[in-house]
Amino acid sequence: MSMQIQFLLRAEEMPTHWYNLLADFPEPLPPPLHPGTRQPVTPDMLGAIFPENLIQQEMSPERMIEIPQEVRDIYALYRPTPLLRAVRLEKALQTPAHIYYKYEGASPAGSHKPNTAIPQAYYNKVAGTKRLATETGAGQWGSSLAFACQLFGLECTVYMVKVSFHQKPYRKLLMQTYGATVHASPSSQTEFGRKVLAEEPNCAGSLGLAISEAVEDTVKTPATKYALGSVLNHVCLHQTVIGQESIKQMEMAGEEPDVIFGCVGGGTNFAGIAFPFVQRKLTAKKKTRIVAVEPISCPSITKGELRYDFGDTAETTPLMMMYTLGHTFMPPSIHAGGLRYHGMAPMVSHCKKLGLIDAVAVPQTKVFEAGVLFARSEGIVPAPESSHAIAAAIDEAVKCREENRRQVILFNLSGHGLLDLAAYDAYLSGKLTGNVNPC
Repeated sequence: MSMQIQFLLRAEEMPTHWYNLLADFPEPLPPPLHPGTRQPVTPDMLGAIFPENLIQQEMSPERMIEIPQEVRDIYALYRPTPLLRAVRLEKALQTPAHIYYKYEGASPAGSHKPNTAIPQAYYNKVAGTKRLATETGAGQWGSSLAFACQLFGLECTVYMVKVSFHQKPYRKLLMQTYGATVHASPSSQTEFGRKVLAEEPNCAGSLGLAISEAVEDTVKTPATKYALGSVLNHVCLHQTVIGQESIKQMEMAGEEPDVIFGCVGGGTNFAGIAFPFVQRKLTAKKKTRIVAVEPISCPSITKGELRYDFGDTAETTPLMMMYTLGHTFMPPSIHAGGLRYHGMAPMVSHCKKLGLIDAVAVPQTKVFEAGVLFARSEGIVPAPESSHAIAAAIDEAVKCREENRRQVILFNLSGHGLLDLAAYDAYLSGKLTGNVNPC
């Protein structure tokens, strides 16, 4: 077996454009609706929370959107990211399958999130924004936006879901090191946060709740805009550098993936690797199976309803057509904090509706079992979120062994877990359960 397992692109081979799947959907994506009138949202309605240049991207029908040179210059700190063949994992599983992974943990913040944090900060800077407010689950998005804001001279305030605020103190410290102000959500900083605390003082929080706080902060604070790390179209757009690079790297490896896995919470790391491959299914009739993997304790796409719902708990955001568990759903306190979201990105939801992707859900103990096996085989400690994709990839590789068939498997390793070691401690000490009850 060849031990040449890394497939590296040159800096000049980094994508120059983001890919917009909206241009290739065979059926139009249902539009977001105004929370008051229930009529389709127009660009001017979003101006209170987003700058005009990002609103244009959110609604753009263009297939390819050029990446500004200033953004590409910062991307060059860590992009193109490596694609590796996991030959040691293959050996541990005794599988005939070939397993590849795209490693996004090589970024300064340790995950795929800077792929959108950097352009969001850039476009806000160009638009004259002075301060960004946002939410974060596990802290990967918050640390990435804090990093990007520091590069562009913007203030950054992050509402971090309370359970993750306490579970992952070093993510909070990383945000603070990059210069951000961090509040545990629900917080006493906003009217909605105070209302929730009055009703449930020990609430562990949720991404929907933290979004409500960040949006309220935005509309009440001058020169402030809101930045979102997942769900929306322009966030999916920015992440497509992952899949575009992966296509070139798989060609370098001389193989074509039969199945692709990515973890899903809001949906954008999955969109990043999946959407360029979805385009090939639509335009080149490729047969690649593309699978979204989510936690069994927060199964929006496998157990939720496809309908219009709010993106936040306080009902301040536009309603979006998505797979949802309901915007008041309070997810269990699983360690994959980035996947604790009640709804799925509209574009990912649309892919599922059209049969372009599949979805599965896995329990927390299986996730950490897979993460530990991967770390002991490949040397990288994966984030709990990313380990959902690893767990599904391992299941597929085991099936290949049992059925004596060879497949090419690709998954997105969306971030490292070096700041999630408390979660690994809970697993290794036998304190972790498969399903955790809501607060």
